[in-house]
Amino acid sequence: MRNKAQEFAALHVKGAPLVLYNCWDAGSAKAIVAGGAQALATGSLAVAAAQGYDDGEHLPMAQLLGLVGRIVQAQDVPLSVDFEGAYGEAPEIVGAHAAMLADTGAVGMNFEDRRVQGDGLWSLEAQCARIAAIRAAVGPDFFINARTDLFLQAGAQGHAGLLADAIIRGQAYAEAGASGFFVPKLWDVGLIAQVCAQVPLAVNIMMLPDIAPRGDLAAAGVARISYGPSSYFATMATLTEAAQVIYRQE
Repeated sequence: MRNKAQEFAALHVKGAPLVLYNCWDAGSAKAIVAGGAQALATGSLAVAAAQGYDDGEHLPMAQLLGLVGRIVQAQDVPLSVDFEGAYGEAPEIVGAHAAMLADTGAVGMNFEDRRVQGDGLWSLEAQCARIAAIRAAVGPDFFINARTDLFLQAGAQGHAGLLADAIIRGQAYAEAGASGFFVPKLWDVGLIAQVCAQVPLAVNIMMLPDIAPRGDLAAAGVARISYGPSSYFATMATLTEAAQVIYRQE
């Protein structure tokens, strides 16, 4: 697993980003690998929805860990897991849970700074303590993709005003032991370039309908591009359309 974790980290290249078309179970993982994926990542919304749960740690952690284990066993490429807030608050709890995730064979995790079932974001100091506890629990090779939810709090017109805070968080998360910095809903390529220039981590951008093309994101210095729940939504829409065709024939 150490080799697989190192392989996953090496795929994060500034200017030549790793592309992750997110999966939600073993079947979708195998289909995405068959399509050419070098690595896999889950998205919490899709994983929860596929099991009949809402996003936001409503899917029981034990069930999530079982699903992750099946994905790891079903295919051979590295897997990162959207672990939301690691199902805990105190550093020692999130560290213990991250170690349980690593034991499934996953090589990385998304870890967000919002209070998952509360309001607002964790303070900078608290989130850094949580990241440091995870790093201590999982060792040096596990990929901690530290996510900030700052940009989910405002429309695009407010993103510039949040940029300085985001950069401060990214720099602090790097010092605490993070491997990557995920900034979902940030779509202005100029602002993205500033994050990439000032945060010493692999920067992860989520593809959105109005975002710049992948080539422009690469030129801005992005090292990882993920698709979030869009793969799940597209697949479910195709399934619904196919079912509609079938039932119209009756």
